[in-house]
Amino acid sequence: MRKRNMFEKIDGGDIKAYQEKDIYGPQIKDKDGELLDQHDSFYITTKSLLVLFQIMGVMPIMRVHRQTQTTKRTTYNWISKATLWAYLVWSLESIIVVKVGSERLANFQQNSNKRFDEVIYNIIFLSILIPHFLLPIASWRHGSEVAIFKNMWTHYQLKYLKITGTPIVFPNLYSLTWGLCIFSWALSFAVILSQNYLQDDFELWHSFAYYHIIAMLDGFCSLWYINCNAFGTASKGLAKNLHKALEAEHPALKLAQFRHLWVDLSHMMQQLGRAYSNMYGIYCMVIFFTTTISLYGSLSEILEHGLSYKEMGLFVIVGYCMTLLFIICNEAYHATRKVGLEFQMRLLNVNLGAIDRSTQREVEMFLVAIAKNPPIMNLDGFTNINRELFTANISFMSTYLIVLMQFKLTLLRHGTKVVKKIVSTIFNTSTTLAPDDEEYDE
Repeated sequence: MRKRNMFEKIDGGDIKAYQEKDIYGPQIKDKDGELLDQHDSFYITTKSLLVLFQIMGVMPIMRVHRQTQTTKRTTYNWISKATLWAYLVWSLESIIVVKVGSERLANFQQNSNKRFDEVIYNIIFLSILIPHFLLPIASWRHGSEVAIFKNMWTHYQLKYLKITGTPIVFPNLYSLTWGLCIFSWALSFAVILSQNYLQDDFELWHSFAYYHIIAMLDGFCSLWYINCNAFGTASKGLAKNLHKALEAEHPALKLAQFRHLWVDLSHMMQQLGRAYSNMYGIYCMVIFFTTTISLYGSLSEILEHGLSYKEMGLFVIVGYCMTLLFIICNEAYHATRKVGLEFQMRLLNVNLGAIDRSTQREVEMFLVAIAKNPPIMNLDGFTNINRELFTANISFMSTYLIVLMQFKLTLLRHGTKVVKKIVSTIFNTSTTLAPDDEEYDE
């Protein structure tokens, strides 16, 4: 009513009052359940990754039967079949993880009197095991939020189709998702087997505790990449239909509908960060800690003994972790730019002189909506995912590395002085004993 009164004050003769239901688009009801499944292109093209997560027990969400009349097409329940399977898989994996972790911990305690650089290798591989134990807290606990995010995508596509008259097409997303599922496990085997080859104390049976963890990290990175790609595709399609809306019979109404479509897209981006906040938060912390310790260990060994296979193994871990972090930050940046700045630029380029006053007002309200609902990837208030996060991590890691390397160089200098004292002491002792020996001979 407030919008209608505002329009009537501007140009009451030319503006046709439209109902609120027309602005928000068609209402989706329970009887539209089968229709939602039919037009859920995003679920169809990315189903392979969802099934992989179910098999691995990472995210046990389920899809309801096609004929079920409900708008909630994706559900989560603590006692569903998928969740019970996740309990079983996680318990079996925990056996080997606990066994390997306890051996690493015992080795860490036994080597406590040795050099810090030797002990640090156990810390690195212990830190990689942490995501497995945090999976129930970080991932399963937010299963209901993930189901909300999936349902938002499902509703958005049908609403988009009814308003614009064209569906959202995700080109090559089906083959890309399958490729990422296979690549996630292939990369996991490659990274872990390289450690078995390059690290002397990394036994082959230890690798079975790490395969599913690295594959899980790869899977979450793939999930982030796919969602960011989908956001960009949806925003691009919406921008293409923007000029058609301005040429429609009621451009003000069409722009109002497009505005609500855009706001829904922005809310979905925020819901993605909220749904996976704990998982990606732990993800970033493990990457930060592992990368810092690995870099210190490799640089420290190079200073003392030069480059060897062990340091090459640590560089593999560093490169792997930093690549994952860069992909997540970079894709979030591109998605935010496509949905926010690039769409905003299209609105600013609209020729206001060629449209009526009510449409001009809708353009202004659209720009205000973009400013008030920024499409950001936020981990439930902890941090924003963008390129700035990547550079901040590099800055923090550099600071810690400088401090650690200063301690290392100090120890090396003290060690050199101790060696010199020992040598001089031995030399002085031998020279003082020489005259006594001559007197004894006489």
